[in-house]
Amino acid sequence: MSLIKPSTLPKIPFKLVKKELKEVEAQIRDQVRAFDPSVEPYIDYICNTSGKRIRPVLSILAGGATGGVNAGHIKIGVILELIHMSTLVHDDIIDGADTRRNVPTANAKWGNGMAVLLGDALFSHSLLLATEFDSIDICRKVGKASREVCQGEVMQTQRRFDLTLTKKDYFHIIEMKTGALFAAATGIAASLSGVSEEVEQRLYDYGLKLGTAYQIYDDCLDLVGSEDEVGKTLRTDLEKGKLTLPLLNLIEKADPAQREKLNKRIIEQQPLDLPVLIGIAEYEGSVESSLNTASAMLLEAREDLEVLEPGEWRDGLTEITHYLEGLLNECRR
Repeated sequence: MSLIKPSTLPKIPFKLVKKELKEVEAQIRDQVRAFDPSVEPYIDYICNTSGKRIRPVLSILAGGATGGVNAGHIKIGVILELIHMSTLVHDDIIDGADTRRNVPTANAKWGNGMAVLLGDALFSHSLLLATEFDSIDICRKVGKASREVCQGEVMQTQRRFDLTLTKKDYFHIIEMKTGALFAAATGIAASLSGVSEEVEQRLYDYGLKLGTAYQIYDDCLDLVGSEDEVGKTLRTDLEKGKLTLPLLNLIEKADPAQREKLNKRIIEQQPLDLPVLIGIAEYEGSVESSLNTASAMLLEAREDLEVLEPGEWRDGLTEITHYLEGLLNECRR
């Protein structure tokens, strides 16, 4: 299994949402300027290391697919993106990551203490922004998603080097830490459109499955990706004792002697070494099995979209699943 290179990756289907994403970027800049002038440069640095804006894309597409994009769909996309960026700041501290998107992380530039405070500032500002919705229900849903993300991170940190972690536990954790914001993007967008509870739930489920599949991809990427090409610090899962799906599969499939060796290293809280893992015959099969699990989730996510009227917006949501399928396939090379 070779290391993947992002130059070969498919692109997110931006065509439908190009205009709306410009507004998302403008609103993010506005929110940066809302901070005290002494804090603004730090927040600006975090927000300018922009990613793919998947959560705003999802909220916009879901809005379009349920009656038409309005200002609320753009605002909820901005809020969820700010929450996501705040969680990345905290993730990098926990993982000891030095780079993200080819630039130094906040903790690498200013130390862990400052990075914690910056993540908190951005997170709390996101929740304040959510209060601008007239509906308390929208605020409640944003708060619920935020709480789930935080709980997922706590649980993942708590279960490091924990051999009692099951696959069921793993899925529960990643549904919270990653799936929750994807699900909020599509579910809240549907709610803002005033659709039926059934349609809102199906779009919520779509987002949850998409986000969960994305986290499985990210966990596989940590093993098979190239730092120079991917643009962020990798192998942190191994160093921090996170038992991700490919590692759980490997422990399950390894022969007794190899399993005992892996278990001993985990019990003694020794960093797992990639060359050791690659030397186990079932390593590639364990990664492949994880990718297949994510692919199956994407198929189920596409089925959730059948509740929507056919059209270009629903097609856009479908294209997102194929984009992620492409990422998964790159990990197979």
